[in-house]
Amino acid sequence: MLQPCREQNSFEHILQIPVCDRWRIYHRLQELMIPCWCPPDGSLRVQIDGCLAAFLVRSTVLQLIATRQELIDWLERCWQA
Repeated sequence: MLQPCREQNSFEHILQIPVCDRWRIYHRLQELMIPCWCPPDGSLRVQIDGCLAAFLVRSTVLQLIATRQELIDWLERCWQA
């Protein structure tokens, strides 16, 4: 059984994302109401406010930048657990 995630203080994380994907990820995170912004240095900054937000950020980034084979491997690992 999964252990409950203990919420901790929020923190900011800087994601190094290819420019071509940055805006799609930014807009998806905005839809999910996860605070994020794109400063002039080209990075994507995301405010993580707990386990759910961290999971949603990881899932969003993975969905947009992972190869098809990486996604298949991830899905197979999920079904084996």
